[in-house]
Amino acid sequence: MKSDPEGSFYLPADDPDSWLPTPATAGPWSDSAQHGGPPSALLTRALARALGAEQVLARISIDLLGPVPLGPLRVATAALRPGRRVSLVEATLHDETAGRPCAVARAWALPRSDSGPGTTTPPGHAPTQGRTTSFPEGWSPGYIDHVDWHWVAGSVGRPGPATVWMRPRVPLLPDEPLTGFPMLMACVDSASGVSAVLDLREWTFMNTELTVHLLREPVGEWVCLDAETTLGPSAVGVATSVVHDELGIVARSAQTLMVVPREG
Repeated sequence: MKSDPEGSFYLPADDPDSWLPTPATAGPWSDSAQHGGPPSALLTRALARALGAEQVLARISIDLLGPVPLGPLRVATAALRPGRRVSLVEATLHDETAGRPCAVARAWALPRSDSGPGTTTPPGHAPTQGRTTSFPEGWSPGYIDHVDWHWVAGSVGRPGPATVWMRPRVPLLPDEPLTGFPMLMACVDSASGVSAVLDLREWTFMNTELTVHLLREPVGEWVCLDAETTLGPSAVGVATSVVHDELGIVARSAQTLMVVPREG
């Protein structure tokens, strides 16, 4: 087992399907709960490994059943709808300390093909054109310090839509590069924070789920979120994003938000 606590998001445990989160997974609100990006990537890795070579992920939905702790985790996969061309697979993330599931991911997989009718158009800007900014005071280090953020429009401290290029600085697991769909999912959960429209000191906007419709596998180290949040008149909001890599559009995402005044 690797001993560097910051060298990856997770470390392998004794069981092949069990993992130990490092401090790099911690979310901005607490050092005892993970940001949604790393567990989304871990579950996506499991979903992808459950598929045959002739299939590709087309839609991933993740339901967060509670806080994902910085404690021992186990991933279990199941084929809900096996098929050679079309299949539905599920991966469940278990909190080993509490003895309960904390997140469930489901994915539809479709035939892998390089002869589809669609085309890609580069987004018109590159990661090198983005600017770096500091995060608000009081945010816990962890995930946000282990990702490169290059802002093309807006910023995390400025309410409203924003466009940002993202690149994880550490791999998901030791000696396993974070690429493809897991890399994308490690980033796209940040859309609700990227496009926040409320004062973070006064409001909590927690996403209960994440749904991503995928057009193709991303290439390169960077993904770009063009994100926007829409608020309803109740405690419900929706954060959406168009996701690009340097070749063009890769996916579209949506998150249901619980929007409530911050306590204390």
